Amino acid sequence: MASLFLNLAAALIISSADGAVLGACLALAIATLLFIFYIQPDASDLAPHRSKLDQLMERRDTIYDNLRDLRFEFRSGKYSEGDFNAMKTSLENEAALVLTEIDQVTESQVRRARGPRPVETERGQR
Repeated sequence: MASLFLNLAAALIISSADGAVLGACLALAIATLLFIFYIQPDASDLAPHRSKLDQLMERRDTIYDNLRDLRFEFRSGKYSEGDFNAMKTSLENEAALVLTEIDQVTESQVRRARGPRPVETERGQR
């Protein structure tokens, strides 16, 4: 009778351990499914992070491409000379603004890269 009781107790212990493992696997599976189907990443997580300088350089390149296309379309007779000059002036002004912003950004990065200036004493020594 004692061996039957020990066998029954051992079976209950094994089955409760299996139940704990099964419960842990089920909880992990539910957590995985919730993560896959209900948690959406932000668009900013997927997009490459671009600096202000990168954005300005891309904008500059786009303006240059537009100027090149405008010249081609003018030569092919799509625009009159007055329209061409007006659009060309507009694009050139926009390019000048972007180039100024690029200069400001690169200048501020150069200034920030250097350390603080040493303080001069009354004798002019540092």
